[in-house]
Amino acid sequence: MAVIEVTNLTKAFRTYKKQPGFSGAVKGLFHRQYEQTLAVNDVSFKIEPGELVGFLGPNGAGKTTTLKMLAGLIFPTSGAAKVLGHTPWERDDGYRRQFALVLGQKNQLWWDLPARESLELNAKIYGIPKDRFEKTVGEMTELLNVKDKLNVSVRELSLGERMKMELIASLLHQPKVLFLDEPTIGLDVTSQKTVRDFIRRHNAEKKTTILLTSHYMADIQELCERVIIIDHGKIFFDGKLSEIVDRFADFKLVTIQCEKANEISADNLNRCGEVVEKTSEAIKFKVKRDRVISVCKSLLDDLPVTDIDIQEVPIEDVIRQIFAR
Repeated sequence: MAVIEVTNLTKAFRTYKKQPGFSGAVKGLFHRQYEQTLAVNDVSFKIEPGELVGFLGPNGAGKTTTLKMLAGLIFPTSGAAKVLGHTPWERDDGYRRQFALVLGQKNQLWWDLPARESLELNAKIYGIPKDRFEKTVGEMTELLNVKDKLNVSVRELSLGERMKMELIASLLHQPKVLFLDEPTIGLDVTSQKTVRDFIRRHNAEKKTTILLTSHYMADIQELCERVIIIDHGKIFFDGKLSEIVDRFADFKLVTIQCEKANEISADNLNRCGEVVEKTSEAIKFKVKRDRVISVCKSLLDDLPVTDIDIQEVPIEDVIRQIFAR
């Protein structure tokens, strides 16, 4: 049985369109103009127990709105959703004790208190016994390298340390479902890796179902086998991350090393593929997938090639092209 099941979920926002100037403000008192924006448009998907799924899309695509509906923070305009058998926006107490939502740009910890006091408050709210609280906090702070920061005021923590504490706070009650919205935003590469390793380990050990949004492709590549791509509120792709390159990139990158590469005539190069980069020692081509073998053979036969390298297009480039469409 799917842990998360979304069917034709739609969320429309109505916004007031103000005319410019004082006269526009006066007109707005009597004749208001509104425009409707579909933030989420007829979205459907299922997520099985223990899956860690990447939820991708450009800014304004509807990712956060979808997460907020699944967390019960906002009501949909139409459609249905079930998470752990509950309808999220009914806000059953039984459901709220089984999920967690982490928003990378919002804080749940008390700004002026030490992190430990906020964690203790969460433990009281969720009825977590003292011994289990100490064990859980000890393990998580050790894994995230913030054990010595528990008694430091949240406002004095670095962004990375604060994000790690936010993760600990959200996982104290061992939720079955975790919604992560940009958990590594603004973090340095070391903190990003620590957070990614922690999420991967938690998913593997606790079998927590995780829906993750991120603009950092390193997060998605390291953590997610499956991705859902949303754009303009609609699902654009739902499948394995490895299938994106095969489906949306019809070429590979072929790089050859050879002496005096910059002296090779353009005619000899253009028949092989599109030249992406050319230096005195190397040439990089974009070559159609079905021509890679024949092109490589031709290059080896016709040019003084000392080395050849064939690569898939970087996944972040493919995603960027998809968003650009």
